[in-house]
Amino acid sequence: MSEISTTPPDSSTQSGTGALAVLRAPQTARVLVAALLGRLPQGSAPLALLIFARETMTLAAAGLLVAAYTAGMAVGQPLLARIADRWRQPPVMWGGVAISTVGFALAAAQFGLPVTLLAAALAGLGAPPFEAGLRVLWRDLLPEHQVHTAYTLDTATQEIIFVAGPVVTLAATQVAGPTGGLAAAALFQALGTALFATAPVVRRWRGEPAVRHWAGPLRASRLRLILVALLLVGSGVGSVAVAATSYAEAAGARSLAGWLLAAQAGGALIGGLLYIRFSGLRSRNTLPRALGVYALGFLPLVLTPALPGMLALMVVSGLALSPLLTVAFVSIDEVAPAGTVAEGFAWAATAFSVGSAIGSAVNGVLLDTTGHVFVGFLLAPVAVALACVPFLFSPARRGSS
Repeated sequence: MSEISTTPPDSSTQSGTGALAVLRAPQTARVLVAALLGRLPQGSAPLALLIFARETMTLAAAGLLVAAYTAGMAVGQPLLARIADRWRQPPVMWGGVAISTVGFALAAAQFGLPVTLLAAALAGLGAPPFEAGLRVLWRDLLPEHQVHTAYTLDTATQEIIFVAGPVVTLAATQVAGPTGGLAAAALFQALGTALFATAPVVRRWRGEPAVRHWAGPLRASRLRLILVALLLVGSGVGSVAVAATSYAEAAGARSLAGWLLAAQAGGALIGGLLYIRFSGLRSRNTLPRALGVYALGFLPLVLTPALPGMLALMVVSGLALSPLLTVAFVSIDEVAPAGTVAEGFAWAATAFSVGSAIGSAVNGVLLDTTGHVFVGFLLAPVAVALACVPFLFSPARRGSS
């Protein structure tokens, strides 16, 4: 194999009815909607933490708070998914959401920066592994020829999280003040958990029996290569969230950051829907190509034009994200060792979260140091472009497996 790529789906999934066929399958719409509700904090909590922190903290401290939350998720997702792989999903989901809710409540109590950092990390640590839990269900719910379409649909619709999340945060903070966004994140996460964990397919699902290894799916070299790429992609995405907040503050209204991030997520949703519609894009796509296109999409943000132009550029910057993630997830499904698929997907979320934490923290310091908004938008294209580098030197690139 010369490059990590996806296999073209069956012709029945290439038509415009492919996504509808998936959604009409029993329980598919329920678990997809439940996972979207439960994952809403991924789109709302970082902005909620930024808005909450900026009442009394510097931008660098606010970035650290977001980093603590995403780092908590980075640890919790593979840990919870490994337990689910070896047991069942519902107890893992319920236990995780209880821990996360305590974290959000403790953060809102405002006991000072050290405690708030610990609380944010706890909120991320307990976040139920919806991504991993959902993606291992597709093969139980759908025939083989529809699985690829399900991954694409999942990847595209998850961008609703990053459109609705900031809007929910802004609405909640308008109604209940700076802590309202944290309360909303905890509430939606609990609602999603209740709907997902009680679904029959989730209650029936059991992990695949397999020989266990301490490294789990990480023993697969191709999976490690994908994770490095996702870590760098995450760092770019995390850096843009902080840069958008800095841009909004310079424009005179911090709340504009939510609309900028929603515009970028809207672009990713559009890109995902186009990816479903035009099957030829899928047949020619590879992870290195998707990374290169995604990096190029970030470059115009450095121009930092007036708000209307910036909103348009944020849409453009998101277009390639959903196709990129689709290629990555399908590849993970192919290369993860037996009995470790859920954990493999969780490690993907972890890599992305760790990268986002790094990008948020580094960009917060960078912006506080330089004071120039455009500098904050430089980190994303550089990081994503660097994600292509490992593929140039990988054994897969040279033709070995």
